[in-house]
Amino acid sequence: MRIVTQVIVVAALVGIGGGGWYVYKDRQASTAAATPAARGGGAPVPVETTVVRTGTVIEQTESVGTARANESVVITAKQTGNIAIIGFEEGQKVRKDQVLIELENKERRADLDQARAEVESARAARDEVRQQLERAKQLRTTGNVTEARLDQLEAQSRALEGRVRSAEARIRSVDARLDDVRLTAPFAGRVGLRQVSIGALVQPGAMITTLDDISKIKVEFNVPEIFLGRLRPDLEVAARSSAYVGRTFTGKVTAIDTRIDPATRSVKVNALFDNPDEQLKPGLFLSVEIVLDRREAIIVPDEAVVAEGAKHYVFVVRDNRVERRDIRLNQRLSGEVEVIDGVKAGETVVARGIQRVRHGQTVAPQPLRPTS
Repeated sequence: MRIVTQVIVVAALVGIGGGGWYVYKDRQASTAAATPAARGGGAPVPVETTVVRTGTVIEQTESVGTARANESVVITAKQTGNIAIIGFEEGQKVRKDQVLIELENKERRADLDQARAEVESARAARDEVRQQLERAKQLRTTGNVTEARLDQLEAQSRALEGRVRSAEARIRSVDARLDDVRLTAPFAGRVGLRQVSIGALVQPGAMITTLDDISKIKVEFNVPEIFLGRLRPDLEVAARSSAYVGRTFTGKVTAIDTRIDPATRSVKVNALFDNPDEQLKPGLFLSVEIVLDRREAIIVPDEAVVAEGAKHYVFVVRDNRVERRDIRLNQRLSGEVEVIDGVKAGETVVARGIQRVRHGQTVAPQPLRPTS
C-alpha cells in the first residue's frame, strides 16, 4: 500500500513539472512574438535620415584690432621762420613732393647770392694764378724764373683751390637751408588739420599738419600663442566696425611679430586692407576674424552623432537596415560636425529616432524634417 502511494505522488509531481515547462515555453514564444523588432524582424522602426555631404570647413579665431595708416608722418618745421605760403587745404589729398609750407626766404636767398659771388671770385683768382704758374714753368727753361717764384705760385694755386672748394661747400650749405624753408609731402596721401597760419613764426620741430596714406590700412591685433604654428602671411582676415553696420572689410596677413607677449601669451599680427573709398580711418576699433584654414570635408548633423565615452558613432542606413559605424570627429560647426573617418559622402545616416534603433534593425527611413 505504501509503495502504491509513493508511485502516485511521483506521478503527480512529474505531471505538474511537465505542465509548467509547457507553460514557460508558451510564454517565451508569446514574448518573442510581442517584440519582433528586438531581433530585426517585424514592423520597421520609423526614423528620419539625412545624406552625408561634403562642405567647406573654415577654422578661424577672433580678436580685436586697431586701424593704422599704411604710411603716416607728422609734418614739422625744420628751421625758424615766418610762414609765407600754405600750399594745402585741410583734409586735401596731396601728391608726392607737393609743397605744403614755404617760409620767408629773402635773407637766405641773399646768403645764397653772396656765396655764389664768393665762389666766382675764388675761381677767378685761382685761374689767374694758374696762368701765371704755367708761364713761369715755360720760362724756367730759359732761366728767367727762379725756383722760389715757382714754389710761391704753386702754393698760391693750392690755397686758392682750397678757397674755391670752401666757397662751393658754403653754397651747398646755404642751398640746403633754402630747401628747408620749403616743406614737401614725402609721399602721396591725405593731410590732416592745419596747425599754423600765414605769417606765423615757427620754430624747428613745430607741428604743421599730419599726412596719412590711407589708400591701404594696416590693422594690428593679437592672436593667442596656441595658433602660432598655423599663422602665416597671406591668411585671410575679415574686419567689422560698429561704424559700418553690415559691412565686412577683407584683407590679408602681412607681418607676424617675432616675439610673444609674456603677459598676454599672444603674438602681434598686422593685416593689410585695401581702402579705396577711405572709409577705414586710422585709430578705428575693429573686430577681427582670421581664417586659419579652409578645406573641403565630410559633414554630418550634430544630432546624428552618438557619444559613448571618448568614442563616437552613427547609424548608417543600407537597404532599410541600420549599421552602427564608429567615426572620428574633428572640427565642430554650427549644428554640424566634421568627420575625418568612418563615413563617406553620399551615405545615409539616422538623424532622429536614434534611441529606438539597434545595430542590424530594420527601419522605415524618412527625410529629415527641418526644425521650426
